[in-house]
Amino acid sequence: VRYENFLKSSGVCPNTSSFYMRGIRAIYNRAVEKELTLQRSPFKHVYTGIDKTVKRAVPLKIIRQIRDLDLTIFPVTDFARDIFMFSFYTRGMSFIDIAYLKKKNLQNGILSYRRQKTGQLLFIKWERPMQEIIDKYDTSDTPYLLPIIKDMNMDERRQYKNAAHLVNDKLRKLGEKLGLAIPLTTYVARHAWASIAKSKNVPLGTISEAMGHDSEKTTRIYLASLDTSAVDKANSQILKAL
Repeated sequence: VRYENFLKSSGVCPNTSSFYMRGIRAIYNRAVEKELTLQRSPFKHVYTGIDKTVKRAVPLKIIRQIRDLDLTIFPVTDFARDIFMFSFYTRGMSFIDIAYLKKKNLQNGILSYRRQKTGQLLFIKWERPMQEIIDKYDTSDTPYLLPIIKDMNMDERRQYKNAAHLVNDKLRKLGEKLGLAIPLTTYVARHAWASIAKSKNVPLGTISEAMGHDSEKTTRIYLASLDTSAVDKANSQILKAL
């Protein structure tokens, strides 16, 4: 209970706290099974359920506003904005997948990558706004498409995690300046793409509702059955609306 209170005071949402609790509970139950301790039900009075995640989306006019900001004199914030927009342009690609994109993933106008989270292989038609972001940055010394993992002699995962923290910190401050009601993070781009596609009457199957499904399994079923040309058409339609 004290740990749960600590998490709450740290600003952790109930789902995240519950995730930690369930993990610790699994370890505790294993210890009980091995008779290393007695079952005293220490998790009885903490939350271990799952709430439906509140959608973190912003409308198209906010996406336009973010895209059109002149951040020339704030290069780090400019980079954070570019990562946000790149995520939006690529149908809500997660930051970790953006970080590990390599130049070889882009072949003949198609960006292909395997999701770190699920292993799902995705294909995205390369669009002009994506190229404009890539052209802004020099990655000649690395195999990566964007300058997130920059030093080949340093731990890649640490570079990714440091960059994620920096990018989301700059986005949060940018969102506050814009007066947004929700914290601006790279994850907002993912929700935004889905909700904007939905508002444009793109079929739910085409969107894959990756951000609205209650389980990753359902999302994978949708993605596996999708005709990628329909998805690419949907993405082109959304980018043209910007």
